[in-house]
Amino acid sequence: MVPRYTRPVMAAIWSPENRYRIWFEIEALACEAMAEYGAVPKDAAKVVREKGDAAMAAFSDADLARIDEIEAETRHDVIAFLTWLAEKVGPESRFVHLGMTSSDILDTCLAVQLTQATDLLLKDLDDVLNALRTRAFEHKHTLTIGRSHGIHAEPTSFGLKLAGHYAEFVRNKARLETARAEIATCAISGAVGTFAHLDPRVETYVAERLGLTPEPVSTQVIPRDRHAAYFCALGVIASGIERLAIEVRHLQRSEVREAEEFFHKGQKGSSAMPHKRNPVLTENLTGMARLVRSAVIPALENVALWHERDISHSAVERNICPDATIGLDFALARLAGMMSKLLVYPDRMAANIESLGGVVHSGEVLLALARAGLSREDAYRIVQHNAMQTWTKLGTSEGRTFRENLAADPEISGRIPAETLDAAMDSRQHLKALDGLYQKVFGEPGPAL
Repeated sequence: MVPRYTRPVMAAIWSPENRYRIWFEIEALACEAMAEYGAVPKDAAKVVREKGDAAMAAFSDADLARIDEIEAETRHDVIAFLTWLAEKVGPESRFVHLGMTSSDILDTCLAVQLTQATDLLLKDLDDVLNALRTRAFEHKHTLTIGRSHGIHAEPTSFGLKLAGHYAEFVRNKARLETARAEIATCAISGAVGTFAHLDPRVETYVAERLGLTPEPVSTQVIPRDRHAAYFCALGVIASGIERLAIEVRHLQRSEVREAEEFFHKGQKGSSAMPHKRNPVLTENLTGMARLVRSAVIPALENVALWHERDISHSAVERNICPDATIGLDFALARLAGMMSKLLVYPDRMAANIESLGGVVHSGEVLLALARAGLSREDAYRIVQHNAMQTWTKLGTSEGRTFRENLAADPEISGRIPAETLDAAMDSRQHLKALDGLYQKVFGEPGPAL
């Protein structure tokens, strides 16, 4: 991922330095386990640990260059690292990597990196949830128009809109926690996963100390269905980000202006038009969501490897693992900040509710006529006729509000009293179930009207 969309804390997880530290930790733990079970002298394991720790503590650009130099000759990254480590450890390095294969190191390291990345993403999700919860309670009773097909439907609460997104991100957090558990697997099982040259207890020892679970059957690699499920979870989260971003983008349109991204002092919206206030953050989030989702198909295609392993998945994962997690981390952090500072305009929301002359209350009028004894078909015909009269003549010299058209309709006069029509036009009736809805989403009803 390019630096513009990369937070240093996530980038550090995918740095060569972190990768090599994890590689050493796996090798050192395996060596210590072998020493515990009598396959390696304990003094040798102690030397590997002490000299290796010292080398990793002093790890520098010169060490990176040396490993790259060795790899240029060997054409094998793990061998290059082991050769560098042998230069630091000395003769006892002959006890490193005994009975192991490169995938034991690569796949276990990837599991550690993905769990580290996921822990950061889970924190990011908490920040998004906190921002959504705060704004949902703030605007619990802020009336706004609900839209279906982009067209005015019936009034709703802006807080309830945000509560729906909150509930989605709660599900997303649960999905990511499940994905983390599935990806946190360890394989220290040898060339084709048979433990021919390893005691299975070595794998258990390493797994426990790295916070991982031993893979039941690893062949030579950890099965990639786990990784596919992980990236599918990231893709779903990205889609949730985009759904909320699109909502804000629509609400910020000039014709709507119900909410907008915070506009910083000194910020410029256009090089040509000084008046512009563009939804640049949410448009960026839409683009970032596309990038994160682009990792899903390659991850799914990585599942089908030849026999006990091939490396067709390797180049894919070297790209999608850092890029997708770095991109999602950036997007979640941006989303949390954007929602915390979102500018909300309740007066504009109220004006938009009534901007069509009250036709958005047609559903309640339909019910009132049905309660008064009309068939649903007749009631619908009468209400729709008056709604269309309002809709088509709105803003003209012949235009009347929906309430005025209803009052003038002889098919309605005398059937329901004026106060019933007035009550049908009250947007606040759409807030009566809010306490129960908030209770379901947040575990508490929040402020009362």
